[in-house]
Amino acid sequence: MTAAPVRTRIAPSPTGMLHLGTARTALFSWAFARHHGGQFILRIEDTDLERSTEEAVQVILDSMAWLALDYDEGPVRQTARLPRYREAIEQLLGSGQAYRCYASREELDALREAQMERGEKPRYDGRWRPENARGRVPPAGVTPVIRFRNPDAGEVAWNDLVKGPISIANAELDDLVIARGADLVPTYNFAVVVDDIDMRITHVLRGDDHVNNTPRQINIYRALGAKLPAFGHLPMILGPDGQKLSKRHGAVSVMQYDADGILPEALFNYLARLGWSHGDDEKFGRAQLVEWFDLDHVNRAPAQFNPDKLLWLNGEYIKEADDERLAKLVATRIEARGGVLAGGPPLPRVMALLKDRARTLNELAEAALLFYGAHAVDDALLRQHVVGPSLAALQAFAERAAGIDWNKAALSALIKQVIGEQGLKMPQLAVPLRVAVTGRTQTPSIDAVLELVGRDSALRRLGEALRNADAAS
Repeated sequence: MTAAPVRTRIAPSPTGMLHLGTARTALFSWAFARHHGGQFILRIEDTDLERSTEEAVQVILDSMAWLALDYDEGPVRQTARLPRYREAIEQLLGSGQAYRCYASREELDALREAQMERGEKPRYDGRWRPENARGRVPPAGVTPVIRFRNPDAGEVAWNDLVKGPISIANAELDDLVIARGADLVPTYNFAVVVDDIDMRITHVLRGDDHVNNTPRQINIYRALGAKLPAFGHLPMILGPDGQKLSKRHGAVSVMQYDADGILPEALFNYLARLGWSHGDDEKFGRAQLVEWFDLDHVNRAPAQFNPDKLLWLNGEYIKEADDERLAKLVATRIEARGGVLAGGPPLPRVMALLKDRARTLNELAEAALLFYGAHAVDDALLRQHVVGPSLAALQAFAERAAGIDWNKAALSALIKQVIGEQGLKMPQLAVPLRVAVTGRTQTPSIDAVLELVGRDSALRRLGEALRNADAAS
């Protein structure tokens, strides 16, 4: 007999953003399936009818597409499977492994308070189990919940793919609510089991905040007569301060990273390295991850989010990115900052000049305003830098620049010629040139900047700066 093909899934709830933790779980599940030649399924757990939104569903789909986490089946929506959950509930009711509970919220709150006063662990006491409720009449007008009858004795044990052997005594578990309301809307712990059975999921990879759910779910698997999948619980992601990840350091929507100027391949790489490793390799692509990925090298300890490392990695990917692609990604960001692309130098050439210094697409857009933003020179900069020998050198450069070929090599040669003739150092002409032509004291190589600004614009700006410098002197 051959083993069943590996099938993994990601099952986000559309009640909010798709954040880093869920994205990393999706990535690990995707990589595990791809490594083993299996299938990866996307399921939308939308049975929380009050909190689920279509907007959140779209964010999930957009995030998966942006990270290029392709799935073989889905998106499967739980709300389309309500008849199947009812069928499974009736199966458990019929076998005596589930029952109707008519306890009111007030009644359960009072039970909880009394248990806590006695120093006991709060738990449902089984008062509506058939043997305990014999002879009791269900109260009129009360819609019961359905509870799963958890085994009273023994333990639930599994060999976790990340954490190793785990066991929980059944005596620690009470009878879980598995459906509510007249429509028998399933709760998470029940629906997820039925879904994973029907979708033939072989490996359930999820955050370690689900460890406490697993023994309950295993008992439901067994009550439904289904084969158990393998479980692997991934360590949580902490913020840079070692505390739970919060909005101020990373717990934002995956698509916010797009808005912040992170390339998808950089976030993909960073998430893959967040709690998993392949030796000392820091930078690798999708193909390498699929080839290398295993669960043996998933860390048991929590992973720590490091925004500086993500920015470094993003900068490395920007340096390697195709200039045409960068131009398409940055164009709208430049325009959003008031830049005007029409009439400026070719954007791919600007990307080639600037990309080595940028850590994000937004930084790249800001730097590109050098060529596409409004030109203005602060008088204070002119008074500081375009004076004395520097003013004379700038005048000499401007006079000769009109007659040379307008390319980086010729511009560089002229700059060197002028400073040589006048006995100056490079900054004494390069900085005044930057100020006059760009309004900034720091830019990439000034000869490359002048080439892209273009002869007409550069000479016009030089003329304006020299006139203003004369007027200020």
